[in-house]
Amino acid sequence: MSGSLLSVSAARRAFGGLVAVNDVSFEVKDGELLGLIGPNGSGKTTMLNLISGAIRPNSGMIVLGGETISGLPAHRVARLGVARTFQLVRVLPTLSVEENVTAGGVFGHIRVWGEDAHKLAHALLERVGLGGRAGTPTGSLTYIDQKRLELARALASNPRLLLLDEWLAGLNPSELRIGIQLIRDIRNDGRTIIMVEHVMDAIRSLCDRVVVMSSGKTIADGDVGAVLSDPAVIRAYLGGENA
Repeated sequence: MSGSLLSVSAARRAFGGLVAVNDVSFEVKDGELLGLIGPNGSGKTTMLNLISGAIRPNSGMIVLGGETISGLPAHRVARLGVARTFQLVRVLPTLSVEENVTAGGVFGHIRVWGEDAHKLAHALLERVGLGGRAGTPTGSLTYIDQKRLELARALASNPRLLLLDEWLAGLNPSELRIGIQLIRDIRNDGRTIIMVEHVMDAIRSLCDRVVVMSSGKTIADGDVGAVLSDPAVIRAYLGGENA
C-alpha cells in the first residue's frame, strides 16, 4: 500500500435534529481494504452516501486522490472513480443482466463502449457467478443474484474506490465463503475498498484496518484485532459473547 487515496476530515451530516455523522475523520490508503463497522443507526451508510455524493455534508471535507469531492453530485463523483453497492440492492429492472453491467462501464470512471463493453460485461458476470446469464431479464433474478449483478456493475467502471454496503448480508454459509473469497480476489487486484459489514468473520479475514462508528461518531480506528478487542467497541457493538 502507498499513500492516502481518500481523506475524510471532520465530515458532518444532520437531518433536522438528528446528527447522523458527527465530525468523522479517517483516511484510506491506496490498495487498502477498510472495514467500517458499528451498530445499526451508527451512521455507516450515511458516511458512504457522503463519500459517493448521494448526499452532501453540512461541513467537513472529503478528498479523493487530492481532489475535493465533498459536495459534488453523485455522477461527478462516479466519474472521478467512486463506485458502490447499496444496502438495499439497486438494479435497472427494465434492462437485461448484461445491459446493467454495461451501464456501469459506460457511465463510470473508465468508460468503455461497443464490443469492449460487451466483453467486459461477460467477464465480470463470470467473475461474480452469473456467467451464461447475460441475456436474463433483471427482474427474474433472485435477491442474491441481484447483489452479484450490482457488484459486477460497480466493477465495470474500474473504480479507484469501491464502496460495499453490507454486500455479504443475506448470503447462506456456502455463498458467504464464496463472497468473502470474491472480495479478497478483488482486493488482490489492487482495488481500494471500504466495506460496511456486520459479518465479523469477513471483517477479521479481509480487512487491513477498521473504523468503528457509534451514534455518528468514530470510537475506534486501527488494527482489526486490537479494535475488535477494545472494551468500548465490544460495549457499543459486538456484545459480551464476542469479546
